[in-house]
Amino acid sequence: MSTPLLDVWEAAASSPYQPSISKDSQLTVGAVLLLIALLLAGVFGLNLKFINVPLLGVPASLAFGFGAVYMICAVGVYV
Repeated sequence: MSTPLLDVWEAAASSPYQPSISKDSQLTVGAVLLLIALLLAGVFGLNLKFINVPLLGVPASLAFGFGAVYMICAVGVYV
């Protein structure tokens, strides 16, 4: 007897997951994103105007978020 979930499981077993950023380069990507976030946040802090929120604030927060996740993935979390 075959179930749809079992069919999906067996199909996924033949094609392993390939990440978009390889494990060897996650540390570099994370560090670059965090550096970009620091620079953008610094420039945003020096020039506090409403127009700078979408131009500097949002990209800085996105770079920080993705950079932090890549750094966590690169060094691992051991609890």
